[in-house]
Amino acid sequence: MSWDEAPLAPVVLVAGAEALLAERAVERIIALAKERDAGVEVTTLDGALYTGGTLGVVASPSLFDEDRVVVVEAVERATDELLTDALAYLEAPAPDVVLVLRHGGGQRGKKLLDAVRAQGAPVVACEPLKKDSDKVAFVTAELRRASRRADARAVRALVDAVGNDLRELAAACAQLVADTSGVIGTEVVERYYGGRIEATGFRVADAAIEGDAGQAVALLRHALATGVDPVPIVAALAMKLRTLAKVAATRGRGGASARDLGLAPWQVDRALKDLQRWTPEGLAEAITAVAQADTEVKGGGRDREFAVERAVLRIASAGSR
Repeated sequence: MSWDEAPLAPVVLVAGAEALLAERAVERIIALAKERDAGVEVTTLDGALYTGGTLGVVASPSLFDEDRVVVVEAVERATDELLTDALAYLEAPAPDVVLVLRHGGGQRGKKLLDAVRAQGAPVVACEPLKKDSDKVAFVTAELRRASRRADARAVRALVDAVGNDLRELAAACAQLVADTSGVIGTEVVERYYGGRIEATGFRVADAAIEGDAGQAVALLRHALATGVDPVPIVAALAMKLRTLAKVAATRGRGGASARDLGLAPWQVDRALKDLQRWTPEGLAEAITAVAQADTEVKGGGRDREFAVERAVLRIASAGSR
């Protein structure tokens, strides 16, 4: 289940490496407990510093018999004593106690996690959002919770501008909600975040495919300057061109479905739009340029950065003929 579905239960596992989502899941559980009992006692333990017997003490009945929430952080770095005590606790959870186990990933504590899952306890998934579509959905949900909305292009622009850090993305949404009114459009996003477009391989590829050599090279140089390796950039170029070639090969035969091509519908639509400015000869030239760059950035050339920049320029030029 997602963080915003985290329930009250005798034991709840919050698992995953995305700290923001995990924090929200824990905060939600505590808030639900306070709704049920305003005097709930909340205790937080550090799994990496845990000493034997502590869990039994904090989960034992209190003098005034109030509900308790016990949050154990960093279970992925748990001491042996914590793993032993937690496994024993699962056999007889204390009444009126919600035990939240926060595990950030890795193999440490696997036996405990398996036991929690086998018991049927709720598991809140807090994995990093890697797909752009997931980040778009995250932004849309953030704005919806604030009773605001943005048009689709504005959401896409915000994801492009802020990048991969989910905490920054949430903060950007909060800023736009606080500082603006009405439907959030692209002009608002550009005003606040226009200078922060993240230069990834796919954005370099998009600019090159569109024939915008200046933008492609600017994005490329920024990406390289911020530590992006040339290999994934060349891979992004190759993937874009393969998509164009796949769709181009079906146009004379009445086309093919996205499923037949192994592509998402939006990829086919985007390729058809891009192909309006490409000839078969230009596409062949671009594919050759990428093949050469691929060899050079993987050890066949002396200057890997020059190799990928030359490929970008050749692609942009080939598509404009």
